[in-house]
Amino acid sequence: MIHLIRLARPLNLLIIALTMYGLGWYLNDAVEYSENTDVQSVYFFLLVFSTVLIAAAGNIINDYFDVKADRVNKPERLIIGKHIKRRVAIVAHWGLNFLAFSIAIFLSWKLETYWYVFIHLLSINILWYYSSYFKRKLFTGNILIAGLTALVPLLVGLYFYQSHQLLESPNQNYFIYPFDKFRGDKFIVFLSFALAGFAFLLNFAREVVKDMEDVEGDQLIRAKTVPIVFGFNKSKLAISTILFSAIAAIAFFFLQFKGIEPIVFLFVGFSTLLIIIAFVLLLKANEKANYKMINACIKLAMVFGLLSPIYWKLLIIYG
Repeated sequence: MIHLIRLARPLNLLIIALTMYGLGWYLNDAVEYSENTDVQSVYFFLLVFSTVLIAAAGNIINDYFDVKADRVNKPERLIIGKHIKRRVAIVAHWGLNFLAFSIAIFLSWKLETYWYVFIHLLSINILWYYSSYFKRKLFTGNILIAGLTALVPLLVGLYFYQSHQLLESPNQNYFIYPFDKFRGDKFIVFLSFALAGFAFLLNFAREVVKDMEDVEGDQLIRAKTVPIVFGFNKSKLAISTILFSAIAAIAFFFLQFKGIEPIVFLFVGFSTLLIIIAFVLLLKANEKANYKMINACIKLAMVFGLLSPIYWKLLIIYG
């Protein structure tokens, strides 16, 4: 059982749950909600739980199809075929997806929308085809997995946007500290897409870095990743461009508001600093250990950025 849990990558699942609950907790002040759409409701819990289940199933199927490459790239982390039989992994994958999709059907019925069925079914299929085929294709796999990461805050935004549309007068405004007045639905959409774009850019860069880290094993399975097709120098240029695009996106986000106190920038400042560190490390990187460090910096930057709403909410409570 412990190896199956390791296969699902519990730390990554915890980050997904914290991202969704953090954004939901913060957006509770942006909408007029009912008991059914409050962040503390069973429906929001089920949305988070089903998303985590799909991510866990995706992690399992990714390792299922990556056994050959992982024998070279990550022999110390190999689980399927060593600690867990392949058929156990595939049964766990389908079991988790079945439970997640059943929850999506229930949510769509109770909340009167087909979006959850559509998004969950799309995510399940993308993760399967990503792991079995698109992961080895130039840019396609990187874009797909980055897009799925961006879906995490978008799901929360969708949940609260629908609540807002149903319950609020279209001309009502809210002051959401530390930001200016917005129409409630406009703020929900803007913040959700801002976090989604940030997650997309950083995870896209991180996926290319991981491809650079795993070149040896990817060549064994004849994958056409960015570093294999274009080489390491051009890959570094692509990553640098994406990282600075993320910094530009952060700046654009905060330029939409006026009079923000410096303390508000704390978490996002950590993200920006880590992105800059990743860029500096990238310039000198020439071995696998270097790319692991860059990967860690980008992942940590993404976590700080996505968890910023928790920090803003704490400023409301204790500021």
